[in-house]
Amino acid sequence: MRLAFVGLFSTLLCWVTLSNGAEVVELRSGHKIMGDVLKADTSLLYVDIGVDVLKIPVEEIKSRQPVEQSEKIEEVKGQSETESLYSTATLPDKGLKELVEEFGRGVVLIETPSGLGSGFIINDNGYCITNYHVVERETRVAATLFQRNERNEFTRQRIGDVKILALNPYFDLALLQIPKQENVPFHPVYLAESEDYREGDDVFAIGNPHGLERSVSQGIVSTRNRNFKGIVYIQTTAQINPGNSGGPLFNERGEVMGVTNMKLQFSEGLGFAIPVAYLKHFLDNYDAFAFDEKNPNTGYHYLDPPARTNFGKIPR
Repeated sequence: MRLAFVGLFSTLLCWVTLSNGAEVVELRSGHKIMGDVLKADTSLLYVDIGVDVLKIPVEEIKSRQPVEQSEKIEEVKGQSETESLYSTATLPDKGLKELVEEFGRGVVLIETPSGLGSGFIINDNGYCITNYHVVERETRVAATLFQRNERNEFTRQRIGDVKILALNPYFDLALLQIPKQENVPFHPVYLAESEDYREGDDVFAIGNPHGLERSVSQGIVSTRNRNFKGIVYIQTTAQINPGNSGGPLFNERGEVMGVTNMKLQFSEGLGFAIPVAYLKHFLDNYDAFAFDEKNPNTGYHYLDPPARTNFGKIPR
């Protein structure tokens, strides 16, 4: 008897007895279904999960694998867990070159009329994280994805009409959605499952400082809990410059441990990132920060005081 956790547009928990020919069906939403495949045609896949037979549209299926093969792949990749908008994981150790190759495609260039920034994709639906200040007071947002062609060379895919879904000015976070394009797949990254990092741990950042695309900088955690105005930040020696804002700060396993957002001016090796705990809280409650299309400055908006027109003497 195996216990299978089944999610298909809603969460279903059931006991399933699987045969030797059972498969794991992974959906584009990130959910996985374990069961016996009874029939497959051009439009539907029929999966027996024990208490019912599910009819799954073929276009919603990302992959199919035998149970044994799927378990082996999970063992190699490490433990991962899929939430509603994002996936967390504890990944195996790899070299920096391998990690940049694997997760660098998930980092994008964010473009607005007022400037450039960075972002990273968190699921197969094109949901993307960046900083609030990158899209502040903007409604026209575009994203450039970097894809490898048949010659293993990076090509740019610029996509306009990026939607702003949620904003949190206090934590300087924004949730965007990049429209799906034909033959342009998304490459989501994993968020770190725990906050077990400490001073001296290796980290690296990928972003677009000053528009220099896909730049990689490496460093360590200088301080895990630097306080600025009541918010705790990760302090790092990894180089952070204008244009890096909104990009991921990865740990040594390639998990996103923070969102880069600032540095001290006229100083090097003093960069800061928003911890992943704040990011998860924002995503878990993103409907509370939903973007209001009628007000691009939704959340916090302070009007400038009127300019002074009378410069006469103060009356006595």
